[in-house]
Amino acid sequence: MSGTSGGRTDDGRERDEARDRDEARDRDAEGRARNARPRDGLGRPLPYGAEGVPRQPEGIVREPERSVAEAQALLDAGRPFHAHEVFEDAWKSGPEEERGLWRGLAQLAVGLTHAARGNARGGARLLRRGAGAVEEWRTHDGGPAAPHGLDLPGLVVWARELAAGVERGGEPVDAAARAPRLRGGAGT
Repeated sequence: MSGTSGGRTDDGRERDEARDRDEARDRDAEGRARNARPRDGLGRPLPYGAEGVPRQPEGIVREPERSVAEAQALLDAGRPFHAHEVFEDAWKSGPEEERGLWRGLAQLAVGLTHAARGNARGGARLLRRGAGAVEEWRTHDGGPAAPHGLDLPGLVVWARELAAGVERGGEPVDAAARAPRLRGGAGT
């Protein structure tokens, strides 16, 4: 028998619809919801069946030097979204005392991603947040100026200058052309 309560049916249709939506979601091998749509170089979803760029595998534990090298290669290729995923892996798997550093670097990469997508406000905000996190890690957490060969002072300057330029111009930036140099000469 079907009835209503507060405008909702109690015959299970809502449960069935919710289950159907849940079953239609993309899932990884462990059953977690994962969007399997292909993505472009800036991480934006493309229609199913479209050719996207290869995704970064998640949850990879790398030595810090390898993380920096992989992230730099991705930044140079105009793929800051993917570089952010490398930094995120380092943040989640690295030593506790370095997590603030890697989180800040991930925020810088996401800020560049948003700036390249044309989201000037979000890009500038994340670039400044990442610069602040990197600077705070270095000064308050007693971190060295160049852990793993990273040019932290140069990255902070790069991020703040790019944030100001993005806000002034409002146009999408070329992610590859504006990519920072992680190990010195922090970019243009």
